[in-house]
Amino acid sequence: MDHAAARLLLLVAHPDDAEAYAGGLMTRYRDMGCAVKWVSLTNGSAGHQHLRGPELAQRRAQESAAAAAVIGAEHAVWNVEDGHLEANLALRWEVVREIRRWNPDLLLTHRPWDYHPDHRAAGQLVLDACYLLTVPALVPEAPALVRDPVVGFLCDPFTRPAPFRADIVLDIGAEFERVVRMLDCHASQMYEWLPFNRGVLESVPEEGQARREWLGEVYREEFAAARARRYGGKGVELAEAFEIAEHGRRPERDDLQRLFPS
Repeated sequence: MDHAAARLLLLVAHPDDAEAYAGGLMTRYRDMGCAVKWVSLTNGSAGHQHLRGPELAQRRAQESAAAAAVIGAEHAVWNVEDGHLEANLALRWEVVREIRRWNPDLLLTHRPWDYHPDHRAAGQLVLDACYLLTVPALVPEAPALVRDPVVGFLCDPFTRPAPFRADIVLDIGAEFERVVRMLDCHASQMYEWLPFNRGVLESVPEEGQARREWLGEVYREEFAAARARRYGGKGVELAEAFEIAEHGRRPERDDLQRLFPS
């Protein structure tokens, strides 16, 4: 089974979303020599208690580049203001162009029922683009795809109007430490904004190994271990979970084994 030919693209809302929700899968792809790219549709310019606008956007772009370098992935950050993402026509065509140019086998995004309006808009943009990817008359400067990618949703805990369905559960124990290394690159979020927003900023250690260990425990309990407890089977302690969307190509069993290698 030619895993190395598989191409993975993530279209997410913010510069740290891909790593938090699919860092293990991305790392596994890169270990097998597969092409990986993630695109943040916003520049993250509002996610901080003190920094604002271009200064924060520049910092978050640098953090995203550092995270991508950990596994040798490609990345891009679009210049849409954080909190302003909308599923409009102009961005629909940009999403079509991005998907066509990367030509992924697997395309991942947020569910359009997630908690954050930017997440919902990102998911809706991808779903709106799916059928149009193979229509040559639309966005003709980017050649239409011959076939659709398989489209998957990133995990979220929300149950209305539809609960997340874990079609794929990956044991990411082998990739866990490198996911933490990627998240560690996003200092503005992991050590500043998110702890402040959750009222636990005083619990963050000073820079150094203790701080990275703290981040590892937070990511373990709030993401990887929580997903394993909810969706994983016996012996799975750290996990990522994905739902296969009805949009895009419907995968066969061999497709799933190739696109979500165990």
